[in-house]
Amino acid sequence: MYSQIATLAFVGVEARAVEVQVRITPGNPAFHIVGLADKAVAESRERVRNALHSVGLGLPYKHLTVNLAPADLPKEGSHYDLAIVIGLLVAMGVISPEAVSGYAAIGELALDGSIRAVPGALPAAIGANALGKGLICPEPCGPEAAWAGENVDVLAAPHLLSLVNHFKGLLTLPRPKPSLERSDKPLPDLKDVRGQESAKRALEVAAAGGHNLLMVGPPGSGKSMLAARLPSILPPLTPEEMLEVSMVHSLAGELMGGKLCIDRPFRAPHHSASMAALVGGGSRPKPGEASLAHLGVLFLDELPEYQPNVLDALRQPLETGEIVVARANHRILYPARIQLIAAMNPCKCGGGPGMTCRRGPRCASEYQARVSGPMMDRVDLHIEVPAVTAADLVLPAATEGSREVRTRVIAARDRQRARLAAKGAKGVRTNAELTGQLLDEFAAPDAAGQTLLRQAAETMKLSARGYHRVLRVARTLADLDACDDVGRLHIAEALSYRGEALRERSVA
Repeated sequence: MYSQIATLAFVGVEARAVEVQVRITPGNPAFHIVGLADKAVAESRERVRNALHSVGLGLPYKHLTVNLAPADLPKEGSHYDLAIVIGLLVAMGVISPEAVSGYAAIGELALDGSIRAVPGALPAAIGANALGKGLICPEPCGPEAAWAGENVDVLAAPHLLSLVNHFKGLLTLPRPKPSLERSDKPLPDLKDVRGQESAKRALEVAAAGGHNLLMVGPPGSGKSMLAARLPSILPPLTPEEMLEVSMVHSLAGELMGGKLCIDRPFRAPHHSASMAALVGGGSRPKPGEASLAHLGVLFLDELPEYQPNVLDALRQPLETGEIVVARANHRILYPARIQLIAAMNPCKCGGGPGMTCRRGPRCASEYQARVSGPMMDRVDLHIEVPAVTAADLVLPAATEGSREVRTRVIAARDRQRARLAAKGAKGVRTNAELTGQLLDEFAAPDAAGQTLLRQAAETMKLSARGYHRVLRVARTLADLDACDDVGRLHIAEALSYRGEALRERSVA
């Protein structure tokens, strides 16, 4: 007796086809699972045995072999349970082969026969659709899998018995409806920030162009407060971006109740985070904080307190928008198009008002040197956030809040999107991603701006990367002003965000 059914293995955000082959032959009673399976897959034997017993069925007293093909692809996780038990039910004659031939299956079995939720339902549904198949998944994952498209046949079963009855025609499982995760909690508003007008301006520029931002200032100056308010001025996710973000969060098991997230991610890992936690990987590779912040914000507070090798691991994704985890036997790619927002004190002592550092400028230079030059060069905006005075605190609340700033940010993003669409540029969403010919065409300054930029590049000793980042910021400033051309004023303001004053102070 032989049967087979499709399932999927996750390699990064990609779902690869796996064929579950089941053969029942006479011989000594045994139950073997082969095909480069890890311990979680090997333990499925007991889960399958008990789940079948709970619905009144037992494994035949014969030799059972389950092969997960291709045999050279590592199989990890408990989501193979459902495909294995369906393959056994077909081989035992309980379910007809034709009934399941058009499906792939993922799900974990409980000992009572219920089907438990597993990560990766959305990429699994998309992968099954690419194979021309529907998806059988746990009931809690149904709303998530339904987002793969109306033409994808999704069966979301709460229990093994209900799935058997569906294939026997005794019960009809309804197609799940896609669901969204809507947060009723209001986002922090920029109106809460007293003073710091220059920092608010830099935050608006960063949001409008998707630029990386570094804030340097003493403790209590409002750096974390400003960063927490960035999501309130960012534009909403488009439907395509929503699926991209949700696929990563689905693999990490962070979609609550199978509901897709509609808000841009905001991740703020502690400075003790390891490299695997920040960029992904580990013995069983999973997306890291950088990938979970895809198309959103990665906030690194107390930047120099992170391990230098951990920070340097972000250098590649900040340029390419993706993270490659390479191992001896496999290679995994995670998306990581992030907006980096970082905050740090000027020195180890903090450098607040009325504080005198006993070590002088050497303390600041050593502290800031914990962040490598190439890493700093990948940050578009470097600003100083001075200490808040009592005069700032007694001022009335600002008349302009996140809603007004967000309106300008969305207008600037719309200009970028229209410009890129007219050019036919694919995969580029913001000015921060402009490279090569697109940067030369869209961000070329006028004659006065070009002269200023050339002089500043020589004076400030800008690297080629720094030079191009000035142009990208200037293009964003022009979009905020609704200007088609980049002028001298835009170049001048963009140069002011390179942090030259901060560097001079640290070495003074």
